[in-house]
Amino acid sequence: MKMNRIVFPLALALAATLATTGCKRTPIKTTIIPGQYGVVGNPGDNPGTIPSAPPFNPNDQPVDKGGGPLANRDEFEGMIKDPAALAANTIHFAFDSAAIKKSEKDNLVAVASALKSSLNDKLLIEGNCDERGTDEYNRALGERRALAAREALAKLGVSPDRIRTLSNGKDKPADTGHDESAWGKNRNDTFILLHPKAGV
Repeated sequence: MKMNRIVFPLALALAATLATTGCKRTPIKTTIIPGQYGVVGNPGDNPGTIPSAPPFNPNDQPVDKGGGPLANRDEFEGMIKDPAALAANTIHFAFDSAAIKKSEKDNLVAVASALKSSLNDKLLIEGNCDERGTDEYNRALGERRALAAREALAKLGVSPDRIRTLSNGKDKPADTGHDESAWGKNRNDTFILLHPKAGV
């Protein structure tokens, strides 16, 4: 009986202690995606035309990014994609970077020249990443790469309202390999010339 008088209060104290302490929780880290409203269209949309874009911001107002105010998306709807015209001018990036290398300047000059020679054409820049990293991170990095090229073209005299950007993240690899050779090819911006739709 004397033993029960000692054990019962100890058990009660232990239960109270466990109920009030519990396990320590570490907050989950979240990835912030910058410029989420700058992404235009979705991978897998009809490859023949430019898809309707999601809103640029909650008020659906153009945002000043990549060299100037974003273009009116209505002006791009229905334009015909010509991916072969500027395929040779794809630019590539270093790992985890959206900085345009000096070695890519000639490609940008060629793209600018093509746009200046045909004022009715417009441009879609698709930013791409290699397979490493999360989908969210690569979507944001692809957008930064596309906007970097847009800004560079604006500095070369191309009106930014003729340029749209799209981030593919890691969804459209140029090379399906899983090594540095493939990854280097997949870190790129591709330039797609857009011609006016028929009858315009």
